[in-house]
Amino acid sequence: MVKKLPDTLVITSCILLFFIGLTWVISAGEYQREVVDGRNILIPDTYHLVEAQPQSITSFFTAPIEGFIAAAEIIAFIFIVGGAFGMLTTTKAIDAGLQKLVAWSNKKSSYKKVMIPFVIVCFSVAGATFGMSEEVLIFILITLPMAKALKLDPIVGIAIPFVGAGVGFAGAISNPFTIGIAQGIAEIPLFSGWEYRIFIWGIFTLIGVLYIMHYISKIESNPQKSVLNTSANIIEKQQPEVIDFTFKRGLVLMLFLFGILTLVIGVAQYQWYMVEIGALFFVIGFLSCIICGIHANAMSDSFIKGAKEMMTAAMVIASCKGILIVATEGKIIDTVLFSISNLMNGLPKYAAAEAMFLFQSALNTVLPSGSGQAALTMPITAPLSDLLGISRQVAVLAFQFGDGLTNLIIPTSGVTMGVLSIAKIPYEVWLKWMSPLLGILMLTAGVLLILPLYINLL
Repeated sequence: MVKKLPDTLVITSCILLFFIGLTWVISAGEYQREVVDGRNILIPDTYHLVEAQPQSITSFFTAPIEGFIAAAEIIAFIFIVGGAFGMLTTTKAIDAGLQKLVAWSNKKSSYKKVMIPFVIVCFSVAGATFGMSEEVLIFILITLPMAKALKLDPIVGIAIPFVGAGVGFAGAISNPFTIGIAQGIAEIPLFSGWEYRIFIWGIFTLIGVLYIMHYISKIESNPQKSVLNTSANIIEKQQPEVIDFTFKRGLVLMLFLFGILTLVIGVAQYQWYMVEIGALFFVIGFLSCIICGIHANAMSDSFIKGAKEMMTAAMVIASCKGILIVATEGKIIDTVLFSISNLMNGLPKYAAAEAMFLFQSALNTVLPSGSGQAALTMPITAPLSDLLGISRQVAVLAFQFGDGLTNLIIPTSGVTMGVLSIAKIPYEVWLKWMSPLLGILMLTAGVLLILPLYINLL
């Protein structure tokens, strides 16, 4: 039985204190960098010690504020999107649509077994192609009530989009924020090796679907087996309000689906990010209220209520960003990178590849940013792979696995902790549920990383 851990904000505060302490213990150092295509790229063999920059205890109080400033875009994004979903929710269109979907899936158990995997695969495709990550915070607001209506616990509600997008992200095929940047820095053709990556994506997605469906089957046969204890029984006893599926609510759902299609096209073709996506959902929320005839005051109230529900998630994201600021200003990230990369020299091919994977996984707890991690490590691991006789594609793959898989569990990820905050699921509960799946995925990734070393797959 997992012991109860402190609140999410207490955990991030403790991690912040730990990193402040590390700036007093670890030697400060830096690599030289150059700007290439607007990105700061680390130059190998330029590591040097610099004057120590230990962070004082005052940074414990200033870092979260600096985190708010640094993460202003994503925090504004979740407030706007939360408010937009507040407006969309007040129309009750999604509730009515979900009740229709649930009623259909409840006709036969086989229907449910088709619907849920289909939705998981959709999220996985989004993670693999355009790098869905922060956007998961949007869809949690849909899948949580869907799980509740299906008499499943909130773990399923967050697993469907979060694990779905997460395994897709780790098995990325054309993610411009990870594969695109990493392959560009490694000087190999953009999105090359896609054939093997599709195979990887399929394996990861299958594992995720089977794990979630096994859990669903287990709690359906015995609700007491839910990791949330009696929550499944509570959900089962609740009788939701029956909402009519009217023509106007049908129009709102069509508007929402059109908006999702626009989101996919905008991200894939026009490089939309948080500003454009946030604006898109604000328009969807606003037009939804207009369609259903909701007056201005009620529209404003629903927006404020939706944004208010995102406050805890915003605080967690700011705190996580503050941790990274402390590590950066303390100049210890490059030192950690230099020390671990030196340990890889002289290792056999398979051991070096696995070491890269484990290194990227460990680094992701400090730097949970795919693009930032690629810019920081690929200039070292790419030439290192040449010295070890390893394909640069394998070095990119090690980065892809290390960055993607651990995102599902690390407490320094603003998305991970934000998702748990929205669903009100304690971190220790998620850790208990997710650990077996992560272990399976990590072992699978290790095998998939070794195969290209001996078979021409990339």
